[in-house]
Amino acid sequence: MKIGVPKEIKNHEYRVGMTPAAVHELVGQGHEVFVEANAGNAIGFTDEDYQQAGACLLDTAREVFEAAELIVKVKEPQAEERARLTAGQTLFTYLHLAPDKPQTDDLVASRATCIAYETVTDRWGRLPLLAPMSEVAGRMSIQAGAHCLERSVGGRGVLLGGVPGVEAAHVTIVGGGVVGQNALAMAVGMGAQVTVLDRDMEVLRSLDHRYGNRIATLFSTAHTLDQAVTRSDLVIGSVLIPGASAPKLITRDMISRMPEGSVLVDVAIDQGGCAETSKPTTHADPTYIVDGVVHYCVANMPGAVARTSTLALNNVTLPFISAIANKGADQAMKDDPHLLAGLNVYDGKVTYREVAEATGHSYTNPASLLGI
Repeated sequence: MKIGVPKEIKNHEYRVGMTPAAVHELVGQGHEVFVEANAGNAIGFTDEDYQQAGACLLDTAREVFEAAELIVKVKEPQAEERARLTAGQTLFTYLHLAPDKPQTDDLVASRATCIAYETVTDRWGRLPLLAPMSEVAGRMSIQAGAHCLERSVGGRGVLLGGVPGVEAAHVTIVGGGVVGQNALAMAVGMGAQVTVLDRDMEVLRSLDHRYGNRIATLFSTAHTLDQAVTRSDLVIGSVLIPGASAPKLITRDMISRMPEGSVLVDVAIDQGGCAETSKPTTHADPTYIVDGVVHYCVANMPGAVARTSTLALNNVTLPFISAIANKGADQAMKDDPHLLAGLNVYDGKVTYREVAEATGHSYTNPASLLGI
């Protein structure tokens, strides 16, 4: 199969869809890999590294898209990239379609096969291709939040861990999933006072068992969420409904009653955000202020630590890339229901129910399209 790896063009996005090691693996299986020049230079993967791995370098993204049957990326395709997709091509990347109707419309119009990393599952119902980026984003959220609390960037001027004789910052983490657990580990490590809210008692029991009296756990209701958010110095939004838009759990009223200079880091922003006041920002301009609260809503947080993120992502995507390349996308999905769960758009039809509901498209069962 002919596999294309274009350079990412989203604002300050330095990750790359395949590392030289991944390219070497695919070339060794008999496939051709076309990599856009300078795709990995920013994170230390040079054109020479890709050539030594067996890749064919092409000067432009247009050439990569024209040459490839399978496009492997990191972030959702931007408008100019979507315009290059054609029927019969397969796109394998993060999509986050539910809050993005224009992208959904373009992918439907392209008639390409579009498989989203974030909805691929495993035998335990987890999201293995989302997990490493959630781990990165969760850890980064505390770093970002700690920085935003500094007075020079609009924060309260609070040190996350405090010092002897001075109270540590109050951190509330909304959601105890992969993002929340990684944020929690960092916040506890930095000495903050941490409260975690979730609606799964097994998650709360597990976290209580792991951290004991170093953290507080709360079953999430409108009341407990309001109490926790409004007394926090830093709130981490880490709510996820796979494939769907994030619920707006944190209201404008809650934000208005948070302390002046407090911080919200909404990690759920790539699915629309879990606060009513959230809107996507970029690494070039990461924050804005609403009612005195600093909002950090960067939609590609792991792009800031792009080398770590690329290596972590390739560890989990490579087996699926190999399966698609070796069998073809249709047969790979017929053979693996977990890969099939990643199918969001196929031949002009939306095949993920939550995306269809959020974007106004009709839903088509993917199994019927593949003859399963």
